[in-house]
Amino acid sequence: MTSHTQSSTHTGPRHLRAAAIVIAAATAAALLAGCSDSSDSSSSPSSSSDSSKGKPKDPLAAPPAASDTVVVGSNNFAESVLLMDVYGEALKAKGIKVSYKPDIGTREITYGLVKNGTITVLPEFNGSLLSYLDKTAAPTSVEEATAALKAKLDPALTMLDPAAAEDKDSVTVNAATAAKYHLTNQSTIADLAKVGAQITMGGSSEFQTRQQGLVGLKALYGLVPKSYKRLDAGGPLTVAALKNNDVQAADVFSTDASVAREKFVVLQDPKKLFGFANVQPMVSKTALSPDAIAVLNAVSAKLDTTSLLDLDDQVQNQKKDPRDVAQAWLKSVGLS
Repeated sequence: MTSHTQSSTHTGPRHLRAAAIVIAAATAAALLAGCSDSSDSSSSPSSSSDSSKGKPKDPLAAPPAASDTVVVGSNNFAESVLLMDVYGEALKAKGIKVSYKPDIGTREITYGLVKNGTITVLPEFNGSLLSYLDKTAAPTSVEEATAALKAKLDPALTMLDPAAAEDKDSVTVNAATAAKYHLTNQSTIADLAKVGAQITMGGSSEFQTRQQGLVGLKALYGLVPKSYKRLDAGGPLTVAALKNNDVQAADVFSTDASVAREKFVVLQDPKKLFGFANVQPMVSKTALSPDAIAVLNAVSAKLDTTSLLDLDDQVQNQKKDPRDVAQAWLKSVGLS
């Protein structure tokens, strides 16, 4: 998922110059002290939920994480924050000290922060991360995606086990647009391309320049919208614009609770532009103990798409706190 970031930015190849990425990562690292943060396993549920809600704290009152603390981060979208809580709370349940850094930004920033050790664990989406690292990659299975990722990752990083849960970018239209152009859930992106000159599309600024975005949509399907509105990555701005018909099509994540709620229509992607997007933790290779790795892999073994859809619904539609939702799910599957 472009890089799944919800509400704000999520996945796909990033066509930013290397120097810009380094600068962005360095800037984000400097700002992380100001991110909301909860620390060790002794934190109360009420205090630990602050990071999920994005409540700012005085950076001078938030000491840096201890060397034995696992720092779990997220990109800047709701599902990424939820997954941060799921994996982080599983670690805490086993007595491992955890510090949270939610809502950091897009993959252009977070990849560098895991690489330099600022973040220990970042729940990622394998196909989207691979597309970011290698825009020519076209894996035909989750196993191929994982192998290709490990070959392309910085030597300081590795991927843990992938989950069955998957969340992709998608080209989604609102009900009015679907009715006007006779589009259904069986229609493809190519069908929308026939009327591309009549629609405005919305999404993150990154989606506008990514291969898993407008670049690939034009190359594979000939989809060139009349205009593009920069919003967020499948987040509330995008959903509201699509609902209000300010845009007629948008990049919406496939597990987003708004699809069913607003009767949006997700178009088929037969050419697999958005490929695989299984949840898979990216971690600092030397910063985790074998016990911590085992805990994270156990979470991935339990997390499937149906579960993720339900968790997203609780957070996005029912407005439950993501930390509470994560803790309840972990308990339900015997991981707390």
